[in-house]
Amino acid sequence: PEPLRIYWCLYIFGIIRYKVQGRLRPGPSGAHQAVLTLAGDPTAMTVTWTTFDPAGSIVEFGPERSRAFTSSAKGHASRFVDGGWLRRSMFIHRVTLQGLAPGQRYAYRCGSPLGWSRPYSFRALQNGTDWSPRLAVFGDMGNVNPQSLPRLQRDTQQRMYDVILHVGDFAYDMDQCNAMVGDTFMRKIEPVAASVPYMTCPGNHEEKYNFSNYRARFSMPGYTEGLWYSWDIGPAHIISFSTEVYFYLNYGRHLVQEQYQWLERDLQEATRPDRRRRHPWIITMGHRPMYCSNNDLDDCTKHESIIRRGLPQHQYGLEDLFYKYGVDLELWAHEHSYERLWPVYNYQVYNGSTKSPYTNPRAPVHVITGSAGCKERLDSFVPNPREWSALRIEDYGYTRLQIVNRSHIWLEQVSDDQDGKVVDGIWLIKELHGPKAWH
Repeated sequence: PEPLRIYWCLYIFGIIRYKVQGRLRPGPSGAHQAVLTLAGDPTAMTVTWTTFDPAGSIVEFGPERSRAFTSSAKGHASRFVDGGWLRRSMFIHRVTLQGLAPGQRYAYRCGSPLGWSRPYSFRALQNGTDWSPRLAVFGDMGNVNPQSLPRLQRDTQQRMYDVILHVGDFAYDMDQCNAMVGDTFMRKIEPVAASVPYMTCPGNHEEKYNFSNYRARFSMPGYTEGLWYSWDIGPAHIISFSTEVYFYLNYGRHLVQEQYQWLERDLQEATRPDRRRRHPWIITMGHRPMYCSNNDLDDCTKHESIIRRGLPQHQYGLEDLFYKYGVDLELWAHEHSYERLWPVYNYQVYNGSTKSPYTNPRAPVHVITGSAGCKERLDSFVPNPREWSALRIEDYGYTRLQIVNRSHIWLEQVSDDQDGKVVDGIWLIKELHGPKAWH
């Protein structure tokens, strides 16, 4: 009932204010909810954080080994007003650090003399294409039951990753309780997101108030407030986009067209011969999959799924677009499970060979990894796997991805239910990239 919901939100708000004022959390002008994101240049890194009162936007940083903050950078803050009935406001601070030495570790803190974050450290991206980026990939992590988070924190402390990819659905939901659920989630993820670049895309649980919490709290490259953008890392070009523009047409049907046209331009640029030689791997990340074999009524269970085929009259379908430009690997979430597909296009399996299906496959490879943990628990599968489904796992967990070189990717699934056991692993091997690889 509505009165009970309001009472519960006020109760949570009171606890948060008590913790803030009691110095168990930073004060209203103190910096918290720190997030690192890549700025599109290996010599730069963006730091984003929140205060509840106006304050300066400063990052002090220096080489980790020097044990001193030898440099500082200033940025700007913008006031964000949540759309809930309390109209809560906060200040989102953004500072981009420039001139970083590729591959070097830096210590930093963010905030102002009114209140600083705790110190964190990160490693600047390596330059060039001749290195092997290591990524953690997952979606659908909430405040309640974020089962994989402690293990991801341990991995982060052991410096296992260069980048984190969160493929949509945060907090469940960031707008809830006048965005206090969003504050709580950002604090929970902070030990990971403040230590490793945390790259995102929107999911359906970010929809409220036209994705306002998502757009305000993250600072992705480009000019679309994180709805769609792309970036290079080592020998790969990674494209993040919004599947949600297809489902929330009330925010503007034009967004479907704008994103599709941007995707085609980005893919055209990424497949120019000189660029594809440097970054042969093209990897996409979007929340709702084209295919899945879960036992529900989600879009991916339908033969003519919207993401795959597009709006009515097959407008802006993504399967043909990604196939046309030779996308190698497509990462998805939304389904609270793990499913690896055979190389597939238009429901036809195009394995490289019977013995080595992922060596020189003749269609993109899809991986669905949405089992990080949330209050909605896990999603089951239909009893009999589809012919295009290679492996299905109903454990909480997340995916590790290493882009080893221009021809080899190692992909593995970690089961948190089985104490971190690696329950799936494949080599994706491609001697030739681009649409010519399909023939």
